[in-house]
Amino acid sequence: MKDGKVYSKLLVQLKEEAGLLFLVIDPPNQSPEEAGNAAKIAEKAGVSAIAVGGSLGAQGKILDDTLTAIKNKSALPTILFPGNIATLSKLADATYFMSMLNSNDPYYISGAQTAASFPIKKMGLEVIPTSYIIVEPGRAVGFMGRAQLIPRNLSYLAAATALAGQYMGSKIIILESGGGAPEPVPKEMIVQTKSSIEVPLVVAGGVRTPEFAYDCISSGADIVHVGSAIEKTKSDAEIKSKLEKLVEAVKKGAKAKK
Repeated sequence: MKDGKVYSKLLVQLKEEAGLLFLVIDPPNQSPEEAGNAAKIAEKAGVSAIAVGGSLGAQGKILDDTLTAIKNKSALPTILFPGNIATLSKLADATYFMSMLNSNDPYYISGAQTAASFPIKKMGLEVIPTSYIIVEPGRAVGFMGRAQLIPRNLSYLAAATALAGQYMGSKIIILESGGGAPEPVPKEMIVQTKSSIEVPLVVAGGVRTPEFAYDCISSGADIVHVGSAIEKTKSDAEIKSKLEKLVEAVKKGAKAKK
């Protein structure tokens, strides 16, 4: 399958910058107006893309309204980050086509993907084949996805699962601690996972501070997702300050690994 425009641009950016930050917007937790405003600030701060979705409720009118508001305020690419088959919209630029590799429920490994395939094709959405790997504590996504969580002290299990995902055709690997996790996956896990694969590695969940963002990128992650740390911030000035510091930390982390 030929790489789509969003993914191709992502690879070019990674070749140039070696580290990117995506802002995650979860529609039930932010109004469309708040989402659009955050996207506008994010673009000016140097964020590279907006991932839209969540474990619960990101679907239907609120999803479409959120994507519309983001696109009205920002030129950043929008990538769906689906929690279920309803988190689809033709208004997005692309979608992570995710398989939760360490789920105990076949639905989250291949069932949801089968159910979503024809709707995605009809919408004309660009798909980014993605392996989604849930690491302790997992939080809501681990619970909803019935994940057999990767223990934080067993880095080789995350690396082996990621490599299996790559061998099965994934073009992105996501190591997910769960939204609102106290910290991201361990640095050792990032190092071992990245050294085992050739596709971009995303670290999601728990990237709450510039220090965490730096640690993730300098340890080998290509992209960090940041969501909860921003959605709980209400003032524009504070959102701007947080995102600028996070982007700067990502840039420093990218320089450190070159």
